[in-house]
Amino acid sequence: MTSTNLKITISGATGSAAPYEQLRAQIADRARSGRLPAGFKLPTVRGLAEELGLAANTVAKAYRALEADGVIETRGRNGTFVAAAGEGASREAAAAAQAYAERVHRLGLTEPEALAAATTALRARYAAN
Repeated sequence: MTSTNLKITISGATGSAAPYEQLRAQIADRARSGRLPAGFKLPTVRGLAEELGLAANTVAKAYRALEADGVIETRGRNGTFVAAAGEGASREAAAAAQAYAERVHRLGLTEPEALAAATTALRARYAAN
């Protein structure tokens, strides 16, 4: 199943990721790479579902995940658009960092201990890619 407008392909092959995850990953990749520029209007949930042969709930689930990640934004009846690059991710990262700082402070860690813990976690996560 392929979307002609977004050039998205959903694989039904055994072992493939769930369709909503394939859709989410492809839109996120295109938005981050600039192939879908900030402000690009995405198809409606129903329209994209019909185009890809998916259930509307599958597309809606992907859109919700993308919105939670700050990749897209819904502007009410005006539609769904690609968010400005990095804005959502930067805001979310700052909020996560603040929550981490508050938590380690409550736990009684010193700043060097907190930085060491965060650095270890980040290195482990990025090494896994």
